[in-house]
Amino acid sequence: MNIPTPANSPPEVGATLQRLRLARGLTLEDLSRIAGVSKSMLSQIEREKANPTIAITWRLANALGVAIGELLTASDGPADTIRVLDAHETPTLPGNHAGYVLRILGPMELAGKYEWYELTLAAGGVLASSPHDPGTTEHLTLLHGAVEIEVGSETKKLKTGGTARYKADQNHTIRNTAKTEARALMVVIHR
Repeated sequence: MNIPTPANSPPEVGATLQRLRLARGLTLEDLSRIAGVSKSMLSQIEREKANPTIAITWRLANALGVAIGELLTASDGPADTIRVLDAHETPTLPGNHAGYVLRILGPMELAGKYEWYELTLAAGGVLASSPHDPGTTEHLTLLHGAVEIEVGSETKKLKTGGTARYKADQNHTIRNTAKTEARALMVVIHR
């Protein structure tokens, strides 16, 4: 039995949030890390025990790569043939303390298989990563600037237009060695 929701009630986003999260193959923990929203809060929202603030809804929409309106509607209708994300809708992982910003360009449902990012490194910025799962590789194409890539005990320089391919199942670091910003596209392939 469907009970109509009064027009003045807040939207129930729990089912939509859960549907979008599961369609992208994300756990509550994954979404919590990407969106910066506690796992317990996400669980409460999905169970309709709490309504998110506008700020939390915005962070969740960004993390899921959808417009905020899509998160607030319960539509299960057919998807658009072409889905366009505006720049402000692209999820971002800021590493301001380390001088980097990662824009998540790939769809969330491929996370853990194929991921692609736009990496921006401030002058002197560093993206240091712990080992990923065994067999994981990264492919970094430098669009602007100069970077140094360190994998294990080996270090290589990369110039604009060059591509570095390396094993990412060990400690690896991308370091901007220039006095200007560096920008690159990074593809991560999990085996």
